[in-house]
Amino acid sequence: MPGNARLALVDSLRGLALMAIILLHCIEHYNCFYTPQWQPEWLNALDSAFASTVWMLFAGKAYATFSLLFGFSFYIQMRNARARGCDFRWRFAWRMLLLAGFAQLHALFYNGDILLLYAVCGLILIPASRLNNKALLAIALFLLLQPIDWGHIIVSAVNPSYVDLNNRFAAFASQAEQIAMHGNLWQTWADNITNGQLYSNFWQVEAGRITQTPALFMLGMWLGRKAYFVKSRASIRFWRKTAAYALVLWAVLYFVQPYVVALSSAETWVSHIGIALSMPANFCMMAVLVALMSLIWFSAGDGFRFQRFAIPIGRMSLTAYITQSLLGVTIFYNYGLGLYRYCGPILSAVIAAGIIAALWWTGRMWLRSHRQGPLERVWKSLTWIGSSATVEKSLNHCASK
Repeated sequence: MPGNARLALVDSLRGLALMAIILLHCIEHYNCFYTPQWQPEWLNALDSAFASTVWMLFAGKAYATFSLLFGFSFYIQMRNARARGCDFRWRFAWRMLLLAGFAQLHALFYNGDILLLYAVCGLILIPASRLNNKALLAIALFLLLQPIDWGHIIVSAVNPSYVDLNNRFAAFASQAEQIAMHGNLWQTWADNITNGQLYSNFWQVEAGRITQTPALFMLGMWLGRKAYFVKSRASIRFWRKTAAYALVLWAVLYFVQPYVVALSSAETWVSHIGIALSMPANFCMMAVLVALMSLIWFSAGDGFRFQRFAIPIGRMSLTAYITQSLLGVTIFYNYGLGLYRYCGPILSAVIAAGIIAALWWTGRMWLRSHRQGPLERVWKSLTWIGSSATVEKSLNHCASK
């Protein structure tokens, strides 16, 4: 990766991941879960099959890809900073604090924010950047195994009176859903910034993302060090092996999970074993998808058209992520158009396609005259606030995403 040149493959993967996230969010009505009552049975059957397919392919995988590439971006920032003789670590800590600010803005509208989790977990990349590749990979793989859930399971096995239902988020979720369905704009904002935050972040912890996210960040940094997003014999060989092994492991985890869950009726076992198995399975499917997209990109030399289509969204990921939430909640929530009442998964997917098209067109137009999206530019400028004009100019590319 010469200089600070962007990798179009990474921008494409990030864009494709965000497009899948938008699809999932629309099917969920942005956490406003509701089944339309007007639909005929044949459409309900199609909706069920469609939603199951989308969930199997993308649920947990799109987010994981997005997280993986966050760690890769950190590697690029650190590498460019070192090339200029600057230490980016403290600037990155400040950058994560700024990201927490963006998270609060985003959470005001949508109670499914992931940016606060990113801001907190991102800090682990600072000490992790000092680790060698073997240590980095070992820690990441350990965290991917969901040690917290296994800890609960082991404690309950030793002490049968110990019970953890892993559902602290549920009470907050119930209130948030009711506000989304029936509240006005001010009620939605007030609930999202308080109850919605508790819902979102308790769920992220209990769904296993509190360990998976830093693991993916570190794996992204490891992939950057190994230059596996750059076409070479080594990278092609790596992605081929990754696709094959990860697919086999995913199949094993996916098909044995129901039988393993059924081994015990203990509440703690049932509450945690699903997370302990499904999160590694999601990671494996994510690895398959990233590997295949990378190999397809390499085979075309510079990507196929459908892959390059996603680049404008990938280059403006922060702007696109927050914008899609603003659009989505306005379309589905009660204070907006309230379309959660009328849209099943297939109709919601049509709306997702409209949001994606709007983001793609505006992103393409914006990037014709700008290097970054508007929120990316604000984030970059605030990251380097306090540095002299001379230093900022010389380090300009260090702050490039």
